[in-house]
Amino acid sequence: MQYTIRKIPAALDKVIRGRARAGGKSINEIAVAALVQGLGLGSESMVRRDLGDIAGTWTKDKAVDEALAAQDRVDPDLWK
Repeated sequence: MQYTIRKIPAALDKVIRGRARAGGKSINEIAVAALVQGLGLGSESMVRRDLGDIAGTWTKDKAVDEALAAQDRVDPDLWK
């Protein structure tokens, strides 16, 4: 099947051309691979990871709180 796609944004064109050049592939190969991956049709399922398994598990620790607070202090001598 053959398609003609118009009005490709300049930023997208730059990325596609860069990936094609870096991978030694054609622009067509890169564009088709991006479409396949973007639509979730690839043969390999992409593993996506979020932080859901650790969200809400933070434990209060006085030493950590003090260390973080120390990072927020401004040294007046450095800002003269």
